[in-house]
Amino acid sequence: MVRVPLTSEERDRGRRLGEVLREARGDRSMTAVAAAVGMPVETLRKIESGRVPTPAFFTVAALAGELGLPLDALVEGCAPPLDRSRPA
Repeated sequence: MVRVPLTSEERDRGRRLGEVLREARGDRSMTAVAAAVGMPVETLRKIESGRVPTPAFFTVAALAGELGLPLDALVEGCAPPLDRSRPA
């Protein structure tokens, strides 16, 4: 099966997801958070850096739960910035 290349919007959303998760993690170590949700620390590192721009829903949900981050806040944090130059 051939994987369709990600769009620039999908890659940007993945970077924003990583930023939101990294910010929510705060001072906690990657190792502690990854262990708490049962994932390799390298997977968390890739998600936070945007190298895995489309992680599985349950992976994101587990991370959000561990970090005390409501899913709606996570979705809002991953939304593209508003283009204030365009009229509403």
